[in-house]
Amino acid sequence: MRARDGGASTYVRGVPDSSPLLSLASTPFVALTTFRRNGEGVSTPVWIARDGDALVVITPLGTGKLKRLKNDGRVTVQPCGRRGTVKSDSPLVEARATVSSDAADVERATAAVRAKYGAEYHVIMFLERLFARGLGANKPRAVIRITA
Repeated sequence: MRARDGGASTYVRGVPDSSPLLSLASTPFVALTTFRRNGEGVSTPVWIARDGDALVVITPLGTGKLKRLKNDGRVTVQPCGRRGTVKSDSPLVEARATVSSDAADVERATAAVRAKYGAEYHVIMFLERLFARGLGANKPRAVIRITA
């Protein structure tokens, strides 16, 4: 089974692309909603890539979404624009998320995101290093693994 991931072709044996969650792998951005302790959702536009039977997001350690996931692994994801704008007819997928800061997991997820976004990934990472100089540039990252 082959799928197009924004320029990167993937092959995943035995995992159907018809899965509502995995079908989001080809979208440029998704709104990842994590939940506060009081149940209130907080949505963040993120890059996403497919890694086997899951979607992955990379993010610096210490972000709010990681803190919220520590308390509640429930998430929703849906296609959105670069700034997080969600169209009213966009499908909403409920899922579970786990977090790992293991170097091998982070590198694998980073490779998947890099393969999907190509030059855009490199430009954004360069700008992040340029503007974050002295403010924690090159912060360690974690991977959020999203499964159905």
